Amino acid sequence: MTIHVESRKQALRYFYTKIVEPMGYKFSPDNELVEFILEQEVNSEGKYGIPFCPCQPIRHNRDHDMKIVCPCIPFHRKHFDAMRRCWCGLFVQQDVTDPDSLPQLSAKEMGLE
Repeated sequence: MTIHVESRKQALRYFYTKIVEPMGYKFSPDNELVEFILEQEVNSEGKYGIPFCPCQPIRHNRDHDMKIVCPCIPFHRKHFDAMRRCWCGLFVQQDVTDPDSLPQLSAKEMGLE
């Protein structure tokens, strides 16, 4: 792992915390998952110039793709509030201690599509 990747992950962690905490979210307590996802986002940022959510497909359609720039909570708030986490599990609601117990529901299952 290069120093650049580690320093960028730290910068993203700092930046994201400032955004998600006021919305009632925090980083997942699963630190291994957090480190993996942040690394994928640094790779995405290197490739596309933006840290896209690594679990969502990039469609090269700006309207769609801007809704999956991490943290994408504001664009999918109703969905994530119901699941108490974001799609990839990087962020969970602040009172969550066991992210593995949270459901993963599609937007379609929730009637959002």
